[in-house]
Amino acid sequence: MAKHHRRGADLIQEVNRTEVPFGTLAIWFLGQESVIIKGDGVTVYVDPYVSDHLDLPRTYPAPITPEDINGADLCLITHEHVDHMDAGTLPILHQQNKEALIMAPACCKPDLIEMGIHDSQILEADDSQEAELFSKVKITTIPAAHEQLDKDTKGKPRYVGYVIQLNGVTLYHAGDTVLFPELVEQMSAIQPDVALLPINGADYFRRERGIVGNMNYREAAEFAVRIGAETVIPLHYDVFAGNAEKPGHFVDYLYEHFPEQKCHVMARGERFVYVKSSSFLRL
Repeated sequence: MAKHHRRGADLIQEVNRTEVPFGTLAIWFLGQESVIIKGDGVTVYVDPYVSDHLDLPRTYPAPITPEDINGADLCLITHEHVDHMDAGTLPILHQQNKEALIMAPACCKPDLIEMGIHDSQILEADDSQEAELFSKVKITTIPAAHEQLDKDTKGKPRYVGYVIQLNGVTLYHAGDTVLFPELVEQMSAIQPDVALLPINGADYFRRERGIVGNMNYREAAEFAVRIGAETVIPLHYDVFAGNAEKPGHFVDYLYEHFPEQKCHVMARGERFVYVKSSSFLRL
């Protein structure tokens, strides 16, 4: 087996040992929309889907297993779909990281409690106010439209993305969403340093099979430019063969239409250190 397929324990050890200077964030890609983000001593997991509990086979094994996860401070869940709120991962993450907080849309809370996650560790993804955690990280919940801008019975968003302000960097993880005017307007006002966007798109035949879609690679590229993201990273294109996209199409589109827009396609299990453009400028 090629040596670049590292064992999960080695990857988590890398996460725990990594320290990044102010104005940077370390990001690890675990497939689909699963990432680890670290800055200023805070480790954040977003939509960790690294189990094999689904009947639908993965195109490749996850870079880590749930049992590998330790050192987590915060876990952000964008919505209840099983490849985002993973019942094979979250109970183990909770057991091994007792102090880690889990933030998710309000409608996810009953399922999280059923997984054995303590009520005291669950935070609501509230789009009406910013959350400040550990005196180091600020989380802004961004309503998302996984084809539809759905709300629960109390008017709370069912799907969300997150803006994470950590270590002097503003990162936007879009979750699963199509574009709609309010999202474009809100994110254009924020102008994130780095944006993580789904690119798998949607079509009639996938909807017919019950697969809910997202923005496609053209829309994601145009969106990144419109909102002023310094760097854009594509997500949600690689784990399921029936719901995939080629990230090269995304890169080609940017190169042909917006050659000055920075982007990065992450390798499986890669650590990418994002450096804000102003980080090392002499004031």
